[in-house]
Amino acid sequence: MKPSNTLILLSALLYIDASTEWPTHTVCKEDKLEIHYKSCDPQQDFAFSIDRCSDVASHTFNIRAAMVLRHNIKELYAKIDLLINGKTVLTYSETLCAPGHIKLIFCGKKKGEHLYYEGPVTLGIKEIPQGDYTISAKLTNEDHVTVACADFTVRNDLDYY
Repeated sequence: MKPSNTLILLSALLYIDASTEWPTHTVCKEDKLEIHYKSCDPQQDFAFSIDRCSDVASHTFNIRAAMVLRHNIKELYAKIDLLINGKTVLTYSETLCAPGHIKLIFCGKKKGEHLYYEGPVTLGIKEIPQGDYTISAKLTNEDHVTVACADFTVRNDLDYY
């Protein structure tokens, strides 16, 4: 290989390795509600969408999420933080998959398999808090390895009254 070709190839590989930040994706954007997300896992992005932005303000709404698993899911744990002005104000964690405790249809999936979910999600809250804030969500498996990770930014000016 010519030295100039080697230099170009090496530069391209270094650039790809240095580019660990994923783009910000728009989930929805309407007059009074905007939701965006960005994967915080430097090795993997994923797809996420909802049917209509206005549905998020309801108790239950439909989503679609997809990714290729980089790790097995024998056990799966979720940790969700609500951040306002960069400070954590609320933390929620839940076991989603564990022996004898299976809440999701993809519990037991193996590395390399496609994970796809389309269906309803219930937030368990009656209304989305007004304001600008970040929701940081992280899924880890039994080995404490990140399965998926995202930061959602929300701007909500909806008036519920």
